[in-house]
Amino acid sequence: MNNKPTTQSTAPSLLKLVACFIYEALTVIAIGFACAGLFLWLAGDATHGVKRFLLQLFLWTLVGAYFVRCWVKSGQTLAMQAWHIKVVNQENKTLTLNQALARYMLATLSLLLCGLGFLWAFFDHGQLFLHDRLLKSRIVSVAKNN
Repeated sequence: MNNKPTTQSTAPSLLKLVACFIYEALTVIAIGFACAGLFLWLAGDATHGVKRFLLQLFLWTLVGAYFVRCWVKSGQTLAMQAWHIKVVNQENKTLTLNQALARYMLATLSLLLCGLGFLWAFFDHGQLFLHDRLLKSRIVSVAKNN
């Protein structure tokens, strides 16, 4: 029996994207708490100054490492696996390291701009996030072979 997921060319529904986004946020919060605890245990109080900046950079880097590794390895984060979706490039393959890094940087910028790049999907004819539109990547549905 082959349990390898196969990629379909269909875009997931907006409801599925929103649900995955919420699940993803919970994952990032968990990673953030664990990593912040480690940082605070090693460095002490980080409520101001350079330590606060270093904590923020540390968290942003580790969350980025999680996303980039998942996108390059399988195209799926934990939340994407649960919702049977994955991110692929123009060739319908997992992202390269450079594509994944660029996607993370652009997604971060989008969040800093009040989430506008994510809201873009509500108006995009292909339901793509702005960073996916710019990078020519897309999120597709994944089905399991039975």
